[in-house]
Amino acid sequence: MAVSFDLFDTLVSVPRPENTPEAIADELRTRNVPVPTDWDAAGREAAADIDAADGEEVPITTYVSRALASRDVHPDEGVIDDAVLAAFDRPVETREGAVEAVTVAASQGPVGVLSNCSVPGLVERILERSAIDTDGFDAIVSSVDLGWRKPHERAFRGIATGLDVSLTDIVHVGDDPEDDGGAEAVGATAVLLADVSLADLPTYLEARCDRKN
Repeated sequence: MAVSFDLFDTLVSVPRPENTPEAIADELRTRNVPVPTDWDAAGREAAADIDAADGEEVPITTYVSRALASRDVHPDEGVIDDAVLAAFDRPVETREGAVEAVTVAASQGPVGVLSNCSVPGLVERILERSAIDTDGFDAIVSSVDLGWRKPHERAFRGIATGLDVSLTDIVHVGDDPEDDGGAEAVGATAVLLADVSLADLPTYLEARCDRKN
């Protein structure tokens, strides 16, 4: 048995920016990037011009880069990356029961993280700031790196590859019935926190492992 965990609102709680476009604009200005006066309109136009397939993840940095370029602003890509990451840099709260749940999961087999996140580097930063020992993970897969979001099959195949197991061997734990619950459609087992809390997850996993044995 292998276990994959969703990150946001499953293992950790992290507030989102109240106004994402403005938060990014502020960070761009901090880095001396001239932000267009019609920033919101530039962003909408950039989004409309990107033709992504169903389930495909497009990094927020791509939208930002195209929005700026449409107004003849061309900062280094690294500056955009830093600004976007900083805009989403918020306090991290490790959810109660998360550390024990990951520890018990790791005692049963491979364990990883499968997170929908369109900000490059954010998943890694959040995990580093959490109380969870990242050395306990055998694989960390974010949609922005993989290119596909849950519930697309390629997302779940990505974590299966990272853990070196088949989809049918995976128990995926998360909070979202559509995204995380989509594990069932591809042959994995979905465990939603509405049904099994983090506090109860160790007992659930141990019992499941005993049944398998």
